[in-house]
Amino acid sequence: MAAKPLLAKSYGVSLLGLAGTVVEVESEISSTLPGFVLVGLPDASLSEAKDRVRAAIHNSGMKMPDRRVTVNLSPASVRKQGSSFDLAIAVSVMAAAKVMSAKSISGWVHLGELGLDGSVRRINGILPSLLVAKSAGLTSAIVPAANLAEAALVDGMQVIGVHHFREVARLHGVDLAGDDPEPTLELKNGKVRELVTDAKSFLQLDMSDVHGQAEAVDAMTVAAAGGHHLLMVGPPGAGKTMMAERLTSILPDMNIQDALETTAVLSVSGNRNIAGDSLVMRPPFEAPHHSASVSSLVGGGLGMPRPGVISLANNGVLFLDEAPEFQKPVLEALRQPLESGEVVINRSGGTAKFPAKFQLVLAANPCPCGNAYGTGRQCRCSDQQRTKYLNKLSGPLLDRVDIRLSINAASPAQMALARENGGTQFSSIELRERVVAARKLAAKRLQGTPWSVNAQVPGAYLRKKLPLTAESLVKLETALSRGLISMRGFDRCLRLAWSNADLAGRETPNHFDVAKAIYLRGPEDLLAKQISKAGESNE
Repeated sequence: MAAKPLLAKSYGVSLLGLAGTVVEVESEISSTLPGFVLVGLPDASLSEAKDRVRAAIHNSGMKMPDRRVTVNLSPASVRKQGSSFDLAIAVSVMAAAKVMSAKSISGWVHLGELGLDGSVRRINGILPSLLVAKSAGLTSAIVPAANLAEAALVDGMQVIGVHHFREVARLHGVDLAGDDPEPTLELKNGKVRELVTDAKSFLQLDMSDVHGQAEAVDAMTVAAAGGHHLLMVGPPGAGKTMMAERLTSILPDMNIQDALETTAVLSVSGNRNIAGDSLVMRPPFEAPHHSASVSSLVGGGLGMPRPGVISLANNGVLFLDEAPEFQKPVLEALRQPLESGEVVINRSGGTAKFPAKFQLVLAANPCPCGNAYGTGRQCRCSDQQRTKYLNKLSGPLLDRVDIRLSINAASPAQMALARENGGTQFSSIELRERVVAARKLAAKRLQGTPWSVNAQVPGAYLRKKLPLTAESLVKLETALSRGLISMRGFDRCLRLAWSNADLAGRETPNHFDVAKAIYLRGPEDLLAKQISKAGESNE
């Protein structure tokens, strides 16, 4: 009579984007010829786990079963990728061989890559993996010690960090000779707040460094208060890049939910040099080079899709300097994420979704050489070159940008006055306090709705639920009747008016807030006027 097969089960997590599936790692040892079979739709790197697991078990002072070992990754229809399943495979094999306790391993999620010497190495995606496990009802996990601080960010889970497979074996009842370090136990409560990054560490760049551009800094403050997208058109040296880099310094800290989401994106990308081992509370800033491809911006890649730059900028700022120099397909790829706040990447193995709720800042010169300002006498660009250059910023993309500014270089008199006053009127700390107060007013007004900042609110809701007085709308309706703004521009101005009012501490926008909104919105044909102005200057 054939011997009864030996079975054991542990858990891992298969990620696709930030979503994932809890995977049952089942091992069976049968009394047939020795072998190691891994089934359940593994990719190439996961198929190599057989050799890593065998060597790690041997070098940890234990013996691999000398019979046929079959490991099944269930559900079999879900594609599994990467080396994060090594630890779960190893413990399930040892439990099936009666070396470890099968009952003990069945209550834990095991995540980690095994070295040939038995060391447990850092992996990407610990934070989203544990969030998936927690949502599935699993509350205990063993992770690499190098990932422990990140894993402890998931509130409500018991997490143990290990350096070596021997530590895991001891936890599951194996009596091994020798002295091994004790696994580090992270309790499930009271850890998140202790691990957040210093909220003031971002203040190395300050808006007070900007001289002679008080109006532009004020526009940046309005953009920060309402979460508005921004376009700046002006000559080189006017301070466009300098102000964009400092926009995050006046944005509020993210709430815990947004911080977890942004940190999870960084974890999946493997970009922990930015996130460190702590929760990212400050809004990120991303400024890709103009040679960036569509896939690098949006995300993708072979095998497991990776987040692109716009997802790394989630809940922060995406800055495109020299925006017309970007390839047109790259710029057009921004349109859908600007509307939906997420990126969807379709692959044969499934669909990956990444968040992309970023604040877009575009900067452009008035022409390819940048000299088509003032008298424009140094500009040698033809009308055709200027038109082709600025027309890369399409109408549909610009329609999604609330604030559109034409910025001139600061004059010597403005610079001298700014130096006497110590830069701009306010520092980043002072501006940030105003922005925080304005966002609190907006959040209170929008309580019970899906929106939290003015830039997200549809125009129909503003006109119906938050109507302005007839007196305050006079200038806006006049501009609409004269064709100076479109109906979409009308709605954008309403959003800006509410942001202006929030910054001023007013409950309802007045005629001044509306007038300022019209100025910040700029003309619908801003780029066409830039081209026309440059052409007239060269004549």
